[in-house]
Amino acid sequence: MKRPSGAAVRSTETAPADTRLLAIAAHQLKEHGPRHVTVVGIADAAGMTHANVYRYFASKAALIDAVAGQWLRRMEATIADIADSPDPADDKLERLIQAWARIHRDLLKEDRHLFDVYCTATETARPLIRKHRSRMRVLIDRVLDEGITTGKFDPRDREKAHSFVTDSVYRFINPLTVRLDAEVPQTILDQRLATMIRVVLRALANGSV
Repeated sequence: MKRPSGAAVRSTETAPADTRLLAIAAHQLKEHGPRHVTVVGIADAAGMTHANVYRYFASKAALIDAVAGQWLRRMEATIADIADSPDPADDKLERLIQAWARIHRDLLKEDRHLFDVYCTATETARPLIRKHRSRMRVLIDRVLDEGITTGKFDPRDREKAHSFVTDSVYRFINPLTVRLDAEVPQTILDQRLATMIRVVLRALANGSV
């Protein structure tokens, strides 16, 4: 039987109000899609008036963006763990790209409504996407710099090397292209990604970029 809206957070009544609202909004978004999520419905599930919701989020759009931003920060945390691991830079870059692609694909399968919100935010270059891209750039640059320092990578131009990495795997890390590949078997996507990663690592190592 389907849980009532907000059921996922009924046991977190002591959580901060904005955290509870995000949890309720995430649940309702997953169940019903953004068009059917309402501030009134979220407020009712939280046991407060809709005016109270506006104390924390300026609008329904801001609340839904906050749900997407929460997911993006979890992804960034996973990537940061890889970037900060003690492994060699080439191994880290490979695992980083694989995780980046897998997280996108998992969201597409598990929460299509949130994925569509992410796609729309990407298409319109909303602030949460611009901030996300900046943070991801820092993490990739951290691994590239470590690889240069340790001699794993020998790029001719650091900026071009960064662009080469992201351009090469764009199909697997951009939500719009990931959505286009929704019906492609995972085994085929994995093979294609593995090929591109080999190309990237070879180019960084031999200084062809």
